[in-house]
Amino acid sequence: MEVLRAGALTTVQDQGRPGWAHLGVPRSGALDPAALRLANRLVGNPEHAAGLEITLTGCTLRVSRAVTVALSGAEVDVLVERPPDGARPVERRPGDMGRPLSLPAGATLRIGPARDGVRSWLAVSGGIAVEPVLGSRATDTLSGLGPPPLRDGDRLPLGAPTGPPAPVDLTVAPGMPARLRLTLRPGPRQDWFTPAALDLLFRTAYAISPASNRVGARLLGAALPRAVAGELPSEGLVLGAVQVPPDGQPLIFLADHPTTGGYPVIGVVEDVTPLAQARPGTTVTFHGPQR
Repeated sequence: MEVLRAGALTTVQDQGRPGWAHLGVPRSGALDPAALRLANRLVGNPEHAAGLEITLTGCTLRVSRAVTVALSGAEVDVLVERPPDGARPVERRPGDMGRPLSLPAGATLRIGPARDGVRSWLAVSGGIAVEPVLGSRATDTLSGLGPPPLRDGDRLPLGAPTGPPAPVDLTVAPGMPARLRLTLRPGPRQDWFTPAALDLLFRTAYAISPASNRVGARLLGAALPRAVAGELPSEGLVLGAVQVPPDGQPLIFLADHPTTGGYPVIGVVEDVTPLAQARPGTTVTFHGPQR
């Protein structure tokens, strides 16, 4: 598969590389693992096969062999261009999200910008067969493990198909809410903050910062006051940890997060998947776990 236009950020992703945090290696992988699993099922791949995570502006690809592809996640316009054949000119036809799409050898796949949300996931029959690193083909934008983000002109190897496409007519895509309500469990360093800090966190709204990325979702809003001055020795961080740097603005760690850090963690978000589609300015509120 040849990359004609890589877009703002297109990376190879799979279900990540769990089990290496003790060596300083985060899990990484698709920001919405279920969306990539769905795309893989649609084209007949095993769920752990590598695909592409496409951010905001879309991308353009050309295949050198006949393949089946499927897209999940943020809604985008899809256009397939069949190459000319003798007297027949180039043929263009639209494609559907959430359904298997057959491409002949030489076809060009044009994936447009996200109409809502931020990221889409593309699966190709056989999977993206770049060399695995520590058991995963995922691009880790923080550590640099895995293949680098795609660039115009890159050529991606494809694996051998392992199964037929799924016989589906329709898949239901979740909506992209303008307001996210996230469940947060306080701790482990909530005692480093004043009682007013947790009250602010649970009772006020924050907005997603434009500085957010695959490492973390930065929030803009009420600064969280500290009860303890100074910094911690570096300690372990998990997916969803809400770290608070000196400016008091919370940061929610995502798939490419570091495995250690020295700023206190006021709580941990139970499910960060909705943040994969949160555009800058999206409102975020927190609530405690249901008892």
